[in-house]
Amino acid sequence: MTPVELSRTVLCAVRCAVEQGELSVTVPERVVVGVPGAGGCGDYATGVALQLAGPAGRTPRQVAEILRAHLVRAEGVRDVVVTGPGFLNISLEEQGDLVAGLVGDIRERGAAYGCGDALAGQVVVLRVPYEARAEVVADAVVRIVATQGGRGEVEHGEPVNLRPVPAPEDPAPLGADAAQWALLHPAAHDRPRITADHLVQRESNPLFRVRYAHARVRALTRNARRLGFGGEPGPVAVHEEVRELLTALADHPRILTAAATHRAPDRLARHLVTVADAVLPLLPSVLPRGEEKPSAAHRARLALAEAAGTVLAGGLSLLGIDAPEHL
Repeated sequence: MTPVELSRTVLCAVRCAVEQGELSVTVPERVVVGVPGAGGCGDYATGVALQLAGPAGRTPRQVAEILRAHLVRAEGVRDVVVTGPGFLNISLEEQGDLVAGLVGDIRERGAAYGCGDALAGQVVVLRVPYEARAEVVADAVVRIVATQGGRGEVEHGEPVNLRPVPAPEDPAPLGADAAQWALLHPAAHDRPRITADHLVQRESNPLFRVRYAHARVRALTRNARRLGFGGEPGPVAVHEEVRELLTALADHPRILTAAATHRAPDRLARHLVTVADAVLPLLPSVLPRGEEKPSAAHRARLALAEAAGTVLAGGLSLLGIDAPEHL
């Protein structure tokens, strides 16, 4: 079960509780699951009970206990513990299979991972002003809409339906990649910063972290090949850092759908930063050290890192930004 599938499972538990008359609330569109916080346990946690308590006229703890009764019967769920005011802490079965399944899916689909049919057959007409940022955003939206089966068309004229806050100055001096990022990373209602910060090769620069993470993954693939092994999906010890990476990778299809339906490439840009920040701590443990021989664990970690690299490269391409092999 991936984090996205777990989110649907929790949502199903809420729906069942409503249908059976245990809760009187409007079923939310989605449920957020994440890493358990302080005092939590298990593989994932959600605060949905706190969200529903007010509308349900019950305490968060009461709502959590109702949902727990449904969740413990769900396929793939090993145990559910209620902690704190009403957090649901969920332990899953066969975490190793989760890693191998998700990584295998990304390897099989490659750049198509995350593509769906949310906008299948739809024509998305983007009417934009004659302004640099609007043109760049529209261009990215067209590519992202295509990942969901739609077709984007850019027009100029009134009424405008896509008008991001214009850049305060010409971004061209930043170069193609940094200029794209400067215009796409902020939300449409935020004024973009056209500064040399986008060119700095430091951790403070999100674009650098994303491109650096991709280049590091590619370097690991080359070095592993010299050592005589390659990545193979398999079990990986699921500690907090790996869990965060799995969550980010599994969330990629949802992010692409949201970016397409809301005409918001900034959501994809921020997601790439999340993936990069999640994969970087894993990279030092990918290759054998000293006299170590390549093992199944090394191959599985390499495959997981390469899956992150695939998502980073695909996302950068959709934003019109180069994914470097070397950096």
